[in-house]
Amino acid sequence: MNKLIISPAPHVHSDDSVRRNMMNVIIALFPAYLVSLFFFGAGAFVVSALAIVSCVLFEYLIQRFLFKRPATIGDCSALLTGLLLGLNLPSNLPWWIVVIGALVAIGVGKMSFGGLGQNPFNPALVGRVFLLISFPAKMATWPTPAPLVKNWFTYFDIDADTAATPLSQLSENGVSAIAEVDFWHSLLGLMGGSIGEVSALALLIGGAYLLYKKTITWHIPVSILCTVFVFTGILWLANPEQFANPLFHLTAGGLMLGAIFMATDYVTSPMTPVAQIIYGIGIGLVTVVIRCWGSYPEGMSFAILLFNGVTPLLNHYIGPRRFGEKKK
Repeated sequence: MNKLIISPAPHVHSDDSVRRNMMNVIIALFPAYLVSLFFFGAGAFVVSALAIVSCVLFEYLIQRFLFKRPATIGDCSALLTGLLLGLNLPSNLPWWIVVIGALVAIGVGKMSFGGLGQNPFNPALVGRVFLLISFPAKMATWPTPAPLVKNWFTYFDIDADTAATPLSQLSENGVSAIAEVDFWHSLLGLMGGSIGEVSALALLIGGAYLLYKKTITWHIPVSILCTVFVFTGILWLANPEQFANPLFHLTAGGLMLGAIFMATDYVTSPMTPVAQIIYGIGIGLVTVVIRCWGSYPEGMSFAILLFNGVTPLLNHYIGPRRFGEKKK
């Protein structure tokens, strides 16, 4: 017997689905992933593959044996969470730490709230921040980017070269420490960092694909990037000996990855364009404050999680008007 699902009007007919949107994001991440394989070799593959497999497995086990309901891993949301988590980790992170991060991302960040569509915080960032706080030394050890042939086996080499990220150098030693950091290097990926954040250009290509497919809108990423550019530009003009230039901030660290792929998560971001712009401005401001005056060199993850918590307020006060509701 066929079941009819009845819902209030208006009815929108579209071929969009959760799986289709998740796959679009996964496809958009491929340029950054390929760049990471080129520069980080086996480390990028092992960490990202382990994060994906662990996230999918933990979601399946939780749904089947704790929730006692059919698994929904076919919607690819767990796969995307695993990929995003992997891209937010160093390529030399021990395997057991990756598994712990996946368990926290899925078990705490997603399934403890009921699963897809009910989590208030981005699950991949929940896992990353948990690891950052729990294993700060391991999460701050970055392999030096190198071409594919040289770097393919560095995950298995305990003596592989490591180096601080440009943001870490800036935080610890000031602007003079990043004097030799070239804009084109950070744009293409020739600097240390998490697996998926090293190439700003690859992330921008993925963002253009998402905009073309209408998987995301411009409001959140553009408002974040413009806010960071404007406020770091003001600080740089006021005191260039203390603050880095705005182009450095745009291409360094996880700003591009967070603005395009993490902050735009449907579940944890506001619904209306005005609320999305306010949300993006807030994330950009908090990121600049943490980068310039905080204890951590990078503030993107913390900023997104903070404003994930603000999203319900934005939806309440600047949310969409109910169909048929009269203006007050």
